[in-house]
Amino acid sequence: MSRTLPVLTVLLGSTICSVVGALFGQTPYSTNGDLALVRGTVYVSPTEAPIRDGVVLIRGGKIFAVGSSSVEQIPRAVQLIDCSGLTIMAGFWNSHVHFTERKWANAAEIPAPELSRQLQDMLTRYGFTSVFDLSSLWKNTRSLRDRIESGEVPGPRIRSTGEGLVPKGALPSETVVNMMGWMNVPVPEITDAAQAAAVSKKLLDDGVDGIKLFRSSPRSASLPDSVLQAAVNEAHLARKPVFLHPDSGEDILAAVRSGVDVIAHTTPRTGPWDETILTVMKERKVALIPTLTIWKYYMRHDRISAQEQIANTEIGQVRAWVAAGGTILFGNDLGAVDYDPTEEYTLMADAGMSFPQILASLTTAPAERFGESKQLGRIASGMEADLVVLKEDPSKDIRALTSVKYTLRSGKIIYRARE
Repeated sequence: MSRTLPVLTVLLGSTICSVVGALFGQTPYSTNGDLALVRGTVYVSPTEAPIRDGVVLIRGGKIFAVGSSSVEQIPRAVQLIDCSGLTIMAGFWNSHVHFTERKWANAAEIPAPELSRQLQDMLTRYGFTSVFDLSSLWKNTRSLRDRIESGEVPGPRIRSTGEGLVPKGALPSETVVNMMGWMNVPVPEITDAAQAAAVSKKLLDDGVDGIKLFRSSPRSASLPDSVLQAAVNEAHLARKPVFLHPDSGEDILAAVRSGVDVIAHTTPRTGPWDETILTVMKERKVALIPTLTIWKYYMRHDRISAQEQIANTEIGQVRAWVAAGGTILFGNDLGAVDYDPTEEYTLMADAGMSFPQILASLTTAPAERFGESKQLGRIASGMEADLVVLKEDPSKDIRALTSVKYTLRSGKIIYRARE
């Protein structure tokens, strides 16, 4: 006798089970068993047409099958989530965050319920299931990651560069750090290639997932090319990416020629990017994290004309990079800006990025860049069941990317919006 049922039949039974569970004090969808997301619009990837009235079957934390409700059969014992009118996508990556706010201090000691709320407030409520922390106190961030991976608190997959490498004298004063709400992190100040190599090697030996460099600062001289190259060599020897925080087009050129993999900001204060910058970036196959919102945030106290000039310049830089066929990774410098990424999405659209391009920056592009394309970034059989379920379809309005109803990691719901 068949052990599967059509979607509608199982959906009716699941609804009854959910009601019964509520009556007896159980929490629907909290099980670690198999799940089926049914009747939603499923975007399996940025380049494929969506499946209308789709089904995503999850077994053992992985995607077992994806297809149309008219084709896929649902096992009797599976727990269903009715996604009628909802949109299902692969879990989002935020490739530029910082766990440097004071709220993350002593992460090993924060009570689990409070830590869970902080992770939800910053990340999972917006669909982020994977993040790359680009400079923080590594020992502390590692404790945070360990608590998530142990299952003690629900949260995203965390990759981190640990402490970034900066030129001597580049660090802001303690007063400024306190005003920004950050922890005082002992970031290594680098003076020569030998020191850059030694610090990078130690971080890599301690388990970081990449290296972050700050080439210049308004308060210091720029790092020489030999210093950049020494750090890059150590990271690439360990098969880890290198990120650059640039302050100018000159920083970008020096870093890319030294082998840096990801440019972690646009540089609107030094004007449009010329063909030399775009060509070198494209030839070296670097990726760009635009962080468009942060420049507007920093300029919020200036005259509107100055704000508009910065916004137009950064949007122009992204537009030129996209036109050149460059890779974009989503990242909005969380920890330095407001958590809600809606404005970042709208600015990316203003820069000429289409919905599929923005979706790629959140899913397939970072998964490919960071070596996870066989596990993450798409909805396909055998992939990790990292998913986000939206209340609306962002192909119609990009702001719907923040209308998250459920966030799942490895088939477990780690965020559910309040009704």
